[in-house]
Amino acid sequence: MVCGVLGLKTLRDMRGYLEFLDEIGWLKRITVEASPILEIPEVLRRIMYRRGPALLFENVKGFPGWRIAGNLFCHIDVFRKSLGVERLEDVGRRLISLALSPPPMGVVDKIRAFKDMMSLSRYLPKKVGSTPIFENILEGDKASLNNLPVFKTWPGDGGRYFTYPLVITRDPDKETYNMGVYRVMILDDRRGVIHWQIHKRSAESYRKAGESGLERIPVAILIGGDPATLFTGAAPVPYPMDKYLFAGIVRGESLPVVELGSGLMVPAYGEAVLEGYIDVSETAYEGPFGDHMGYYDKPMDKYPIFHLECIYMRSDPIYYGSVVGKPALEDAVIGKAVERIFLPIIQMMFPEVVEINLPEHGVFQGLAIVSIKKRYPGHAKKVMMGLWGLGQFSLTKMIVVVDHDINPHDINQVIWAVSVNVDPQRDVLIIPGTHTDALDPATPIQGYGSKLGIDATRKYPEEYGGKEWPREVEVDEDTKRLVDEKWSLYGLDQGS
Repeated sequence: MVCGVLGLKTLRDMRGYLEFLDEIGWLKRITVEASPILEIPEVLRRIMYRRGPALLFENVKGFPGWRIAGNLFCHIDVFRKSLGVERLEDVGRRLISLALSPPPMGVVDKIRAFKDMMSLSRYLPKKVGSTPIFENILEGDKASLNNLPVFKTWPGDGGRYFTYPLVITRDPDKETYNMGVYRVMILDDRRGVIHWQIHKRSAESYRKAGESGLERIPVAILIGGDPATLFTGAAPVPYPMDKYLFAGIVRGESLPVVELGSGLMVPAYGEAVLEGYIDVSETAYEGPFGDHMGYYDKPMDKYPIFHLECIYMRSDPIYYGSVVGKPALEDAVIGKAVERIFLPIIQMMFPEVVEINLPEHGVFQGLAIVSIKKRYPGHAKKVMMGLWGLGQFSLTKMIVVVDHDINPHDINQVIWAVSVNVDPQRDVLIIPGTHTDALDPATPIQGYGSKLGIDATRKYPEEYGGKEWPREVEVDEDTKRLVDEKWSLYGLDQGS
């Protein structure tokens, strides 16, 4: 049996992950009939507000033969254990070790380089033959998006949405694969609208296809997968790194893939694959949708249309749907996992960064708190600028920078640093006219707004009018030692 605890084999698929969750007491099976239209999403939200566990609905109203899994990212420590690592930062360090190998100079270095190359090959996707996903193949009139137990999450949503589909495309130039979590709104039996924003990786492939004269691009939508693959879909992997390679790095071994009729490779052990295409000249309005900001999107916009051609499906399939809304829900756990895995990569580029906190209630893109080892005047603002120029960090609305001895995860420490170290006219930076998260309800123009940076570090004389920064209060060592030695004599730990 596969189990994702330390030292054991990598989880192969979602079913193995559900077994793992069951074994460690983090899975609840629901046998009463429940509907994916509003009811199941509401149950999932209520349970995630209680911090889990994962749920498996075994009696889905209106969709016989299907089961529904939800809240799979129920707790960050459960996800860590499923990957078999001591710390999630270890995953980021795998990537760094591959990227920073020194160039081979001598014989010993060349031998080491060969070993490094072999290490990389461990993570490259591996093509396999037949898999359970080919057990059922639905074509023609039998292939319908409406036959899948897709959620309607909120009463004001514009329709039923795939909320955690792994949308797979291939870059037309580099032949690298992207696999992104982009919600898909069902239009009818054979069409859905894919909400990929302009800064997303698949949107870049879409743009390239149009500029090169391609009329269509093949697209596949994967439902389900092992936890590492599911996480990779949501992870902000820098372009043009192949997402299948990144999934292998997160898994700790190659991702098995299988070839579809369109020529696309897809992860071999999902629950279902929807094969189709996008016509690059065709779009449709999408929305509204109640998203993770806690609001319905504004306004509706046009996005590419997915045309379904074929469904590949395991027997006794399990649909995976995530739910969003006001935090903290499942997406908050994913955000914290991103924070941990990508911290070593950020530290590689910005060695002064000590720690980062993307608070759960900061809706991932809203707020980042960063501690740094400050070394010169203006250092905090340099870090802000650098992070705003870094991939998905470019969407972060507010960044607070504190000193290395302030714990970014202790909000009270952060509040103290902001309250005593900040002079607003000197330390608050507002950058107007920048690209922002298209889902941000605060900006009247979609995807266009401003940034806020707060330098809550202690100031160098150059930043403090030529004066030395005040000295913080601190107990002298002799008094501290005396009180430590006499503490039990005071009788203060006995209660009153």
